[in-house]
Amino acid sequence: MLNGLGVSSEATQRTLAAGDPLGTHRVLDPPGALPQPAERLDADASRSFETELVVDVETLNIDAASFRQMEDASGSPDGVARLVLETVARRGKQHNPVTGSGGMLLGVVRRIGSLAAHRGVAVGDRIATLASLSLTPLSLRRIVAVRPASAQIDVEGTAILFASAPLARMPTDMPERLALALLDVAGAAPQVARLAGPGDTVAVLGAGGKSGLLCAAEARRRVGRGGRVIGIEASPEFAADLRALALCDHVAVVDARDPLAVRDAVLPLTGGAGADLTLSCVNVPGVELSAIVATRDRGKTYFFAMSTSFTAAALGAEGIGKDVDLYIGNGYAHGHADHTLALVREHPALAALMSSRYG
Repeated sequence: MLNGLGVSSEATQRTLAAGDPLGTHRVLDPPGALPQPAERLDADASRSFETELVVDVETLNIDAASFRQMEDASGSPDGVARLVLETVARRGKQHNPVTGSGGMLLGVVRRIGSLAAHRGVAVGDRIATLASLSLTPLSLRRIVAVRPASAQIDVEGTAILFASAPLARMPTDMPERLALALLDVAGAAPQVARLAGPGDTVAVLGAGGKSGLLCAAEARRRVGRGGRVIGIEASPEFAADLRALALCDHVAVVDARDPLAVRDAVLPLTGGAGADLTLSCVNVPGVELSAIVATRDRGKTYFFAMSTSFTAAALGAEGIGKDVDLYIGNGYAHGHADHTLALVREHPALAALMSSRYG
């Protein structure tokens, strides 16, 4: 007998017995969902499936938008810890119900199922997950420490990784906390490499933050001498850091939530046309129209931050008659971990700055 996907029920039962590579065997609610949109996951690591890796978790690197929302809602870093414990206990994963995002983790491989042996890691390896915590079964015994500057939480816990979930062995030539922070946003720079070309003008909103710095560095490399990189940064301190790195031709201290201020900062630098490519790396909502008005007609606008409302972006562009291509940020790209780590290694000043913040 075939199911609705044209697969025999016997084959389906064999898959579920070994563990579905996509992790559907861990979904508790609702039945039939994939792990990321599911409301609850089974994080019981005593149940063994051959498509899984089990990891002893040491650190959660919370998505920046999620950490900021929890900090605002709870009023303190301790409040963030409480919310994380509550979410994980309720949902079996760190899936912020407000932002819809998670983060990633650092841990040590405890067990590798026979059908996951192709992952290129061994028991005892220190790894970072490159798939969101919003789809990773997780159980926590306790919170050890909260570090707001890097949005990282040291924990004792256990996670389960599916055969389809990307991961990376931790590099040995940089501090682990720095590497974890970089791998958390590793998808940003490779996407810029695909979208930016020689001679382009690239505007980066939130250019002084973690993903913004990587995007500015990649844009600088891609546009060449004939191109320009414009950094938009609300924090005067981060803007000063950005100027010192000399990644941008122009840095403007502007709140990216103010579309008219962003427009007035970018358009005079582009002959009134706007940027060929605008990158939104701001970890707060309400910047969709700012990115769109900064972009030239038939240009490209890329939203990397998980705080983005894609409804607001699509309807906002329509409402102001702006014909631009809107790109949804994808945290995964082939080879993205190696790409991002290599980018930072090539820029000693960038590595030093990010290490001082996140390492």
